[in-house]
Amino acid sequence: MKPAQGTSAAATPSFRVEEQLAYCAAQARKTVAQTADYTKLPRRISAGKNQWEYVDREDWTSGFWPGTLWYLYQQQPTGFWKEKAEGFTQNLAPVLDHQTVDHDLGFMFYSSYGNGYRLTKDPAYKQVLLRAADSLATLFNPRVGTILSWPRMVKQMGWPHNTIMDNMINLELLFWASKNGGRKELYDMAVSHARVTSQHHFRPDGTSYHVAVYDDKTGQFLKGVTHQGYADNSMWARGQAWAIYGFTMCYRESREPEFLDRARKSADVFIRRLPEDQVPYWDFDAPDIPQAPRDASAAAIVASALLELSTLVPDQSAAQGYRRQAEKMLATLSSAQYQARNQSPAFLLHSTGHKPNGTEIDASLNYADYYYLEALLRLQKLQQGKPL
Repeated sequence: MKPAQGTSAAATPSFRVEEQLAYCAAQARKTVAQTADYTKLPRRISAGKNQWEYVDREDWTSGFWPGTLWYLYQQQPTGFWKEKAEGFTQNLAPVLDHQTVDHDLGFMFYSSYGNGYRLTKDPAYKQVLLRAADSLATLFNPRVGTILSWPRMVKQMGWPHNTIMDNMINLELLFWASKNGGRKELYDMAVSHARVTSQHHFRPDGTSYHVAVYDDKTGQFLKGVTHQGYADNSMWARGQAWAIYGFTMCYRESREPEFLDRARKSADVFIRRLPEDQVPYWDFDAPDIPQAPRDASAAAIVASALLELSTLVPDQSAAQGYRRQAEKMLATLSSAQYQARNQSPAFLLHSTGHKPNGTEIDASLNYADYYYLEALLRLQKLQQGKPL
């Protein structure tokens, strides 16, 4: 069932973070009970279904389920969560035994091994993370100044060097590695990638392209296009969410004012164009709004990003505004309309994966759950007066 149209965020009952965290833990226990094989990772529950569909370690989303388990261990530091998080995390290591074929190593390894190392300081996790960062760096083109996102698209689409907005999230792995025993060049690559993306991936109004195409030899920006959005000139919700999250993180890591400015501009246009219930349609320019599918994953990503952004902007009025906006989005996501509750073991309903491809429409998705849980944990820390 799709969410009702025109539901006011103001009408959404206030929610307690602790209750939502307990809900996530209870739902995750259902998934754990159904998933004994560490090589099978829950990715999606299709519309109208109530069971996870699984992927293997090579899937770009493979890090989100172990990452979710690490976040639950952070909230409830018990042997149960640690054992499950370790098992699903360690399953991913063989991904690094072959040549890097796309940019998703940050999604895969920083969500899993990154959270695991942060919480346990296991030196074996650190070595895997450093190895993953070095693998990701092999896709960096110094003439362009960005990481190649999809090598397969070079021939398939005639894109000599393509960089997708999603790739901003993978930069966190490079920043971390450069500060934890890796090469200084990894930091420089991350800053370069973010700077070039800021220069070419955005339109004057602050909305973003999904894909930027460059000449691989001269570095010249050729065009901005979409792949998962409605049109080349539309604002694909999750792409804009990756921009908000990615540039917020890049400012945290580098303190480059340009990145804070880009994060704020990206966030402001996203917030300004949200529907009344604060959860975006899959594309802000979809022609069939208000019947278009929503994307709860984009709302979860942005809610988490805005909570961090609220701690970084110097203007306290703006900071409070970003936090209030995140809380509104989380309140809606925590309502009966968006939580899976008794329908399935997922946390959230109503996400959209790849609408133009006809896949994962109005579905539950593992990364929506991951960022929803991350946002709840961040809000809890802020309420407790703790740093993120």
